[in-house]
Amino acid sequence: MLLNQKRSTLALLALAISAFAIGTTEFISVGLLPLIADDLNIPLTTAGLTVTLYALGVTFGAPILTSLTTAISRKTLLLIIMIVFIIGNSLAAAADSITILLIARVISALSHGLFMSIASTIAADLVPENRKASAIAIMFTGLTVATVTGVPLGTFLGQQLGWRAAFIAIIAIGLIALIGNLILVPATGLRKGTRTPLREQVKLVKNGRLLLAFAITALGYGGTFVVFTYLSPLLHEISGFKESTVAIILLVYGIAIAIGNVIGGKLANRNPMNALFYMFAIQAVVLFVLTFTAPFKVAALLTIFFMGLLAFMNVPGLQVHVVTLADRYAPSARDVASALNIAAFNAGIAIGAYLGGIVTDHMGLIHTTWVGAIMVLSAVFLTAWSRALEKKDETLLQSEAA
Repeated sequence: MLLNQKRSTLALLALAISAFAIGTTEFISVGLLPLIADDLNIPLTTAGLTVTLYALGVTFGAPILTSLTTAISRKTLLLIIMIVFIIGNSLAAAADSITILLIARVISALSHGLFMSIASTIAADLVPENRKASAIAIMFTGLTVATVTGVPLGTFLGQQLGWRAAFIAIIAIGLIALIGNLILVPATGLRKGTRTPLREQVKLVKNGRLLLAFAITALGYGGTFVVFTYLSPLLHEISGFKESTVAIILLVYGIAIAIGNVIGGKLANRNPMNALFYMFAIQAVVLFVLTFTAPFKVAALLTIFFMGLLAFMNVPGLQVHVVTLADRYAPSARDVASALNIAAFNAGIAIGAYLGGIVTDHMGLIHTTWVGAIMVLSAVFLTAWSRALEKKDETLLQSEAA
C-alpha cells in the first residue's frame, strides 16, 4: 500500500540522506590522503589503498550480497545496511593504524554496494507509477550533493580538526539516516528481492557483448581515478595551491561533476554509444592536456573543471547501454546486470587508484595525468568496437524485417 504523498516524500528524503552519507564516504579519502599519510606515518600511495580497497569492496559486495539477501525484507535490509555503514565508519574514526583503517573501509564498502543495488527499487515502490522516475532522481540527489558538498566539506573539516573528524561527521549523518529510515520508510508495500536463476547469471558473464560493456565501464570511468585519487597532493605539490585551498577546488570539481551528470543523461537519451564515444575521447584529451597545465594555477583549474565535467558524464549512458544489452540477451537477469555494472564502475576506481599509486611511486604525481588518459583512450577504442557491433545488429534486423 502506497504512502500518502507527504509521507512518501519524507521517506525519499531519508533515502537521499542515506545516499548522501554513503556518497561522501566513498570519496572522502581523496581529500584526506595527505592528512592520513602524515598522521599514520605511511607513504601517500599506501594511504591511497583506502580508495582502492573501498572500490574493491563495492565491486564484489554489490552482486554477491544482492544475490544472498533476496529473502530479507527491503526495510530490514535497509536498516542493516545503515548499521553496517555506521560500524565501518566508527572503526575508521577510531583507527590508529592503516590496517584497521583499511578493514573499516572494506566494511563500509560492503554496505555501499548493497545500498546501491536496492535503493532505486525502494524509492520507486514509495510512489505511484507516474512518479517513479522522479522518486529515483530524488534518491540519487543525495549522491550528487555528496560529490558537490560532502567531500569538500569533509576535507575542510579534516584539515581543521584532523582527518578522523570527517568520519565522525559521516557517522552523525549515518545515524540521522538510520533513524529516518526506521521511522519513515514503510515495512509494507515494498517489493521483495527477486532471485535470478544461476543459468541466467551465467548468461551475463558468458556474453561477449556484456563483457565488452563492463570493460568499457571499468576503463572509461576508472581512467579519471588515476588522477582524481591523487588530486589533492597534485594540486598542492605540482600546482602550488595551499592545502586550505584544495577543499574549495574540490567543491568546484563537484559542481562540474553535477553539471556533467545532467548533460550526460540528456545526451544518452539520444544515442548512448555515440555519446559515450565522444565523451571518452574528449576526456582522454583533457587528461593529457593536464600533464602540461598542472604546473600553472589558472590553467590547471580550468583543465580540472573540464575533467570534473566529463568524469561522471558517462554514467547514464553506460547504465542505459548495459540494461539494453541485458534486455536483449538475458532479460530475467536485468537487475544482476545492473549490479555487475556497478561492480565494473568500482573495479575501474580500484584499478585507477592502484595504477595511480604505482605511477606516483615510480614516476611522480604529474605522470598520473597521461597514464589516466591512456586508460580512457582504451575505452574509446572499445566503445568504437561496440558501436560498430550495434550498427551491424541494426543492419541485420532491418534486412530480416525486409
